Amino acid sequence: MEVNEFIASGILELFVFGKTTEAEHDEVIQMSKQHKEVQDEILSIEKAVISLSFSMSPYLSAENYDKIRKQLLDKHGVVEMKPTTNWGAYIGWAAAILLMIGIGFQYTQLNDTKNQVTTVQTEKVKLKGDLDKLDAEKKNAETVLAVVRDENNIVVPLGGQAVAPDAKAKIYWNKNTQVVYVDASGLPEPPEGKVYQIWSLTLNPLTPTSIGLLDNFAANNTKVFAVQSTTGAQAFGITLEPAGGSATPTMEQLYTLGAVKV
Repeated sequence: MEVNEFIASGILELFVFGKTTEAEHDEVIQMSKQHKEVQDEILSIEKAVISLSFSMSPYLSAENYDKIRKQLLDKHGVVEMKPTTNWGAYIGWAAAILLMIGIGFQYTQLNDTKNQVTTVQTEKVKLKGDLDKLDAEKKNAETVLAVVRDENNIVVPLGGQAVAPDAKAKIYWNKNTQVVYVDASGLPEPPEGKVYQIWSLTLNPLTPTSIGLLDNFAANNTKVFAVQSTTGAQAFGITLEPAGGSATPTMEQLYTLGAVKV
């Protein structure tokens, strides 16, 4: 019998498990002495058995592992075992190995499926967040457009003052509903800890009334803010105040000012 046929016959696996007859046992010993390929294949099978035994017994001590290894790896690289014809034990081992492989494959597939589900859920949450943000921006843009186009609105330009000559803003004031919007796109972003405060003014005597703060200035892409309604305003002003606003305007921080044209 050719060496490759001898190796492929499965007799070496039976030999390692001690399942050969006495004649087969002697034949394997003889072939392993004559052919290095046979000896290498026996060593390979024995090492695989050791590795499998260790993986199925994670608490096997290093001392016991060495004992098993020494018994398996003699000077010829084989283990002398008593011949037996108990095929049931060999088939049981093979079935156990196949079962472990099948369980491992199913476990891997289950983990992959769980990871895919988690990824899809994460992407779904992110997509919903993006859609909600786009929807909010769309509604805000529609509001701004409606304010600008509303013919009932009075537009009050606010010019820059000494502290910020280049600053500018616009007030959209509907004298029918008293609703006020502020276009603050011409104002610089306020420093940290500061906020713009809007004032409705009557001029004789000069009486300022706070009608709101421009909170979350950086987050508002359009820079158009809805503030409180007002009546009887003769002018509007914007000051820079500490976060939370002030009871009265800080005149040294008056950024813009503009009178209502009668």
